[in-house]
Amino acid sequence: MVIMTEGKPVAIRVDARGRISLPGAFRKALGLNPGDTLFARRVGERVELIKSDNPFDSLARYAVKEFKEGKTVTLEEWAEREGVFPVEK
Repeated sequence: MVIMTEGKPVAIRVDARGRISLPGAFRKALGLNPGDTLFARRVGERVELIKSDNPFDSLARYAVKEFKEGKTVTLEEWAEREGVFPVEK
C-alpha cells in the first residue's frame, strides 16, 4: 500500500487527448471518488486542482452547527415571528 505524503511530488503524465490520471493512493488520500468534480486553476507555472464541495453537504454542516449552537427555531416559532399564520396557544 502506498501512502501519499503531503507536499511530496507525484509524477503524472498527460495523454494524447490532454487527460491526466491521478494514482489511486492520491485519490484515496484526498477522498476523491468517481464522479467528483475538480476545479483547475493555473498558478504561475503550476496547476492547482481543487475538489468542489457539494452545496447540500455544506448546507447540512451549517445546519448542524447552528443547531448545536442553539440558533435554530421550530417552524411554528418562525411562522409566528414572521407573521405567516397565527399560532394558537
